[in-house]
Amino acid sequence: MTEQDKTIELSPVKPNFKQLPSVFAIALEQFGAIELVGEEQSKYLQGQVTCDVLKLTDEQVVTGAHCNAKGKLFSVFRLLNRNNSHLLIQPKVTIANSLAELKKFGVFAKVDIEQTEQFSFWAIAGQDSEQFLSQHFDQIPNSLSPVVQQGPLTLIYIAGNVKRYLLISDNNDAVAAIIGQNAMPIYQHQVWDLLEIIEGFANFQQPTADDYVPQMLNLQAIDGISFTKGCYLGQETVARMQYLGRNKRALFSLVGQVESNEANDESFATVEQQLGENWRRAGDVISYYRADDGTTYLQAVLASDIANDTKLRLKHLPESEFTLEPLPYSLDQDGK
Repeated sequence: MTEQDKTIELSPVKPNFKQLPSVFAIALEQFGAIELVGEEQSKYLQGQVTCDVLKLTDEQVVTGAHCNAKGKLFSVFRLLNRNNSHLLIQPKVTIANSLAELKKFGVFAKVDIEQTEQFSFWAIAGQDSEQFLSQHFDQIPNSLSPVVQQGPLTLIYIAGNVKRYLLISDNNDAVAAIIGQNAMPIYQHQVWDLLEIIEGFANFQQPTADDYVPQMLNLQAIDGISFTKGCYLGQETVARMQYLGRNKRALFSLVGQVESNEANDESFATVEQQLGENWRRAGDVISYYRADDGTTYLQAVLASDIANDTKLRLKHLPESEFTLEPLPYSLDQDGK
């Protein structure tokens, strides 16, 4: 966050999902972007990521993933065009390895690939967020035209059950004029994690590409994989997982209660399930959010055929109890 951004006061409150107000903002200082510029930017990126870059227009945003040659994830991103460049918006922690891989092959194409530091990222969300934004934007993006550019501001509609918009700017005064002059709460970045968990969007923040193929994070269910675009890095593994039924894991949202204020990241790392009188490892947590009242939301990779009534807990917090939450999409949905 820049010095100018710091003039916007952030709330330390961590509400649970039911406590979220009708309109609020989130400072997304955990976000960054890889920028591709050049004559062959689209052609090159098409051969590197899971989504169909060539179908992207200036009014659209698409979800995608970048994999290594074995089909294991470097990153999950939202891709858009901005000022004749491609932006891959993602958590900063996943950028270094993804960028190195993109640059390694990019030397053979007419494209410049760098991590851009010029943008700040914010979210406006809540049931009244559209009404609030209409006071500042001539046009509000929607599901048909999810990207609107107005001066130094880019506003992106994020589809889902929770109404929310992603705001990108390289002008902090323009952001402050919208967010800083309003009485709505401005939460820290963890509240975005909560919304991603609720929506079943993989909040993937791992710096290494060792563990997951895209289908394990449900990318095929949210149009994050094109199965008709042709070859890209890791495509053979991704295709085998889809058509030979080799993937046995999926991303799930869990909710429960954690009373311990001593819990740390390690406490939330592993989920166990009850089998008779015993507990066995069920899977790994990739993202979590704990509200001030102890309500805790997990995003975990579990067996895809896990029963809805399975009793779950955190391995390192055995007194915890978690239940599976319904996903807002079908895991049986095919990619395009």
